[in-house]
Amino acid sequence: MTVHPQLYLTAPSPCPYLENQMERKVFTHLVGEHARAQHEELSQGGFRRSQNIAYRPACEKCRACVATRVLADRFAPTRNMRRIMKRNEDLIGKLVPNLPTSEQYSLFRRYIDSRHGDGGMAGMSVMDYSMMIEDSHVDTQIIEYRKRGIDSGITGEGTGPLIAVSLFDRLNNGLSMVYSFFEPREEKRSLGTYLIIDHIYRARRDGLAYCHLGYLVEDSPKMAYKARFLPQERLTPAGWVEVDG
Repeated sequence: MTVHPQLYLTAPSPCPYLENQMERKVFTHLVGEHARAQHEELSQGGFRRSQNIAYRPACEKCRACVATRVLADRFAPTRNMRRIMKRNEDLIGKLVPNLPTSEQYSLFRRYIDSRHGDGGMAGMSVMDYSMMIEDSHVDTQIIEYRKRGIDSGITGEGTGPLIAVSLFDRLNNGLSMVYSFFEPREEKRSLGTYLIIDHIYRARRDGLAYCHLGYLVEDSPKMAYKARFLPQERLTPAGWVEVDG
């Protein structure tokens, strides 16, 4: 089914990733009975989702943001990535509905205050967080990560406090990571890397082709890390192109 959404263009604003650059986005609303079909088609064109909005960079003089997706069945972790997975073997992730909890928000606030205190999400209230989590008209889920317990092998659930949370969308061809956050006091775990690897393997187990990571910005320290997960495909004017090093 081909869906033709109404597209809009934002006004120029300072780029959050590159200094002295202005950004613009093209966007549309993901609502109603066609939201899932629109989301699938727009994702193929490099769009990302935030709440009930699908957007894509539309900057006049810059093409630094490149939509990136990892080839799940061929992903090959580096030696350092294998060490990170080993370091986090005591964690277990449980799929839960995209419903906000006070425990999630407390972890979110610790993460934001520690890592992104001067960023655009610093002022997010409980209501703002709730909207980020549950304002979705597509197939959205959460994974909550906790330490393994004695009965985790039977129940599939961890025990103790929340260590990390991932919000993602399930597409026909893969898992699309929307937002994740984690306990800042667990810095030695390298949880940001661990969460991506875990989602790549989840996509592989589910027979899905890709793990969508959003936009790679090679000149931005905040966004360049995505280039490490190989092989991957990047969206170019000629279409999706494989990169393997």
